Amino acid sequence: MMKAIFFDRDNTLIIDSHYMHDVNDLKFYPDTFDVLYELKKRGYQFFIISNQSGIGRGYFTEKQLEVFHKAMLDEFEKHHIEFVEVAYCPHHPNENCDCRKPHPKILLELMERYNVDKSSAYMIGDRDSDYQCGINAGIKAIKIKDGHELKRLLTEIE
Repeated sequence: MMKAIFFDRDNTLIIDSHYMHDVNDLKFYPDTFDVLYELKKRGYQFFIISNQSGIGRGYFTEKQLEVFHKAMLDEFEKHHIEFVEVAYCPHHPNENCDCRKPHPKILLELMERYNVDKSSAYMIGDRDSDYQCGINAGIKAIKIKDGHELKRLLTEIE
């Protein structure tokens, strides 16, 4: 069974500049790479789960988001950090879909698909919806103020 950490994307791993989709806006927190590398050494696999309502609002397309995610993942790979999968909800909040955090649908599907050990899984994010998503999925959840608090994870995750 896989040990996994599910991360929110914006304001958790990367600095949020509002409806992130332009590669020129891609900026990481100072500790992002070091913290993830340490957690990787502890045997964790990584996922990103993100609400991307900018698609549903018409601010950017899924193709633009794919380009952004490729650039982000390429940067992680330069630091020897891999993500198993990046999953997102593209819907406008008014659509009342079942895949938008705090609903746990995406998280639960990923845990089943990749045989994740629930007892060693975490959901990390900066919003109540991230925290609640983890709780709703039956795993440990940690809320951080933003990516400047990532180092805290090294003491809170075994």
